This record gives sequence, structure tokens and C-alpha cells, in this order.
Amino acid sequence: MIRADYRSDRFWKFLKVRFDSYSGSLLARNSVYILILSVAALVTLGLVMLFSISAYAQEAHGDIYHFVKRQAIWLAIGMTACLGAALIDYRVWSKLCWPVFVFAVILLALCFVPGIGMELNGSRRWINLGVAAFQPSELGKFSAVILLAWWFSRFEYDAGKFFKGFAFPGLIVGVICLLILWEVDLGTTALIGGTMLAVMFVAGSNPFALGTVVIAGAGGILYVATQIKERADRLMAFLDLEAHRLDAGLQQYNALIALGSGGLDGVGLGEGRQKFFYLPYAHTDFIFPMIGEELGLRMAVLVVLAYLLIFVSGILIALHARDRFGMLLGTGVTLLIALQAVVNIGVTIAVLPNKGMPLPFVSYGGSNLLFCLLFVGILVNIHRHGILDRRSRSEMFVSMAARVMHRI
Repeated sequence: MIRADYRSDRFWKFLKVRFDSYSGSLLARNSVYILILSVAALVTLGLVMLFSISAYAQEAHGDIYHFVKRQAIWLAIGMTACLGAALIDYRVWSKLCWPVFVFAVILLALCFVPGIGMELNGSRRWINLGVAAFQPSELGKFSAVILLAWWFSRFEYDAGKFFKGFAFPGLIVGVICLLILWEVDLGTTALIGGTMLAVMFVAGSNPFALGTVVIAGAGGILYVATQIKERADRLMAFLDLEAHRLDAGLQQYNALIALGSGGLDGVGLGEGRQKFFYLPYAHTDFIFPMIGEELGLRMAVLVVLAYLLIFVSGILIALHARDRFGMLLGTGVTLLIALQAVVNIGVTIAVLPNKGMPLPFVSYGGSNLLFCLLFVGILVNIHRHGILDRRSRSEMFVSMAARVMHRI
């Protein structure tokens, strides 16, 4: 049975009627398997493309397997985290929300400490761990999601009120967003802000207040971007890519060349030309155009389809969660993955301004891969404890069989 506390959620009211008729369908009952298969396919594709691309990256230091080996290590760590999250009851995160939040704030602050924080391309987003670099904003995303899920599961009936349903949770998440904005990471700030506003809308916060924040936040980020020369140049390049193809628009312009060169079938794995130092960061933020160039439009469309399946599966798992916390947590982590994929692909096909953001599960990037796999493990555990568990499935099968026998 679906708990009564769902009835206060606008999101649940809107989607419950539409999805309940599919609760016994193949997609709903097997959403976790679709999720796992989609993620596995993307991770495998990412490793294959790194074998093809990473040898030509400027940071490879003469080792053609430099990034592949590092990604494999992070993949092993991420798989361990995924397995652990899948086995540990997701409700444990509600008890850890404040310690995780405090730890995330501390790590974000350490990015500004000389000798600990690392500066690259004008941003201080990383902490030097000696053997590798860690991006605390990934933990910041997660801490914001679990904190909001806990908050609105505890103060369910206050979700529509201004202070408890909007101001207090907004201020808490604002701390994370301001620290990341201070790092000069506008894209991640917008990603976290957008995801958190969506979670608050799902929880039942005032839509008018949320809409006001969306407008104010977009204006604020745009203002900050225009005050930073590098970001302002990217905005100008986005408006006229042809005129800036040799400077600020270089990446997006060459990304479009790569996608156009691939055609339907691609030039062949390993045969791409843009990776020969024409397209900077082809192994990280701009790996999607390389997929299009070497494997063709068909494979690029399949990649988009995989993310669509992840989004649909994650939302189905969240909608069938056992409790309100699971529903909000599942919605939040699903949106973090899906929106990041949308931003990355949007940038590489030049429909969004250039923003350094990796493609989940595919791009080289240890911190992002680790937390994306952790999110998948959480979704698996929510599904395991959801209303579509084995007993519920058996009951649905018996009920369906009884209806068939009655019609006969």
C-alpha cells in the first residue's frame, strides 16, 4: 500500500494517477534492471573511448594508458561504493545528513587553503590528495539532496509554509551553492540549485517562491558570468560561434566538426581526427562529440537513449519508494545524473554556453564517477525496499490472475 503521506505532494498527485496504471508493467517491475544495464553500457563505452582518446591528451605524460588506468581505479572504488549503497538501508542516510553536510562544507572550504586546494583554469574546485585530486562539489551535491529529503520527510505538513517549506531549507542549500560559486564553478552551482528547487517542488514547496528563486538565481549567475572575463568570453562565443572559433569557441566549434565528420556510422573506433590536439579535453567534458565522430550518430543517439532510460527508471523507483524520504532521495539523485547529462550534451552540441561538466559514467573523472555510481546503488536499495518488492509482486500476480480467471 502507498503511504498516506504521499497525498500532500504535488508531484505525487500529478504522477501517481499516470504511473499507478503501470505499476505492474514490465518497465516498473524491472526498472532497476534497466537502470543497471544502462549504467553498465555507459561505463563500458566510456572505458572503450578512453582507450581510443586518452593517449593524445596533453596530460597523458607519455603513457597511453594513463587515464584508462586511473579511471579503472576510480571505477573499482565506485563499484564498491555502489555495492555498499545497494546493500545498506537507504534510510541510514537520513541519520547521516547533517554529518555529511558539515563534512562537505569543510572540504569545500579546504579548496581555498594554499597547499591543499588546487587551481586550474581560474577555478579552485579540487583538493590535492597526493595520488589523485578530489572534487568536493560532488559531495556537496549529495549532501544537499539527502538533507532536503530528510527535511521534507520530517516537516511534511509544513512544506507549503514559507519558513519551514522554503526559507530554511533554501538557506541550508544556499551555503553549499555559495561555496561552489566562490570556487568559480557556475555550472555546478546552477546544477545543484536547479536540482534542489526541483526536489523542493516535489516536496510541496510554494511554486511562486520557487519560481522567484529561479528567475533571481538565473539573473545572478548571468551577472557573475559577465563579470569574469573567461566566462563572459564563453557567453559571447556561444552567441556567435563562427566568429570565436579560434579562441573562446574553439571547443564547441571543433565538437561540431567532430559530430559532423562522423555521419551516421562514424569514421571507425580509433580513427577520429579531432582528438589529435584539435579538441581540448576530448577525454573529459567533450567525449560525446568523439563518440559521434568515431562511432557515428546512431551510437550518439543510443547514448542519449541510455540516459533517458536512467531518468525514467530512477523516477519510477522513486515513485514506488516505501516512504517519503526514499521518494525525495530517489528523485534528487536521479535528477543529478540526468541534468548533468543534459548540460554536458547541450554544451557539446552548442545549444548551451560552454561549461566544464563531465558526461556521467562516460567522461574521465574519478570524483564524478564515484558519486554517480553511489547514486545508482542508492536507487537500487530504494527499489529493494520499495512497494514493488517480492511480496508485492506476488500479490500483484495473484490479483492479475484472479481478474483474468474472473473474466473467463
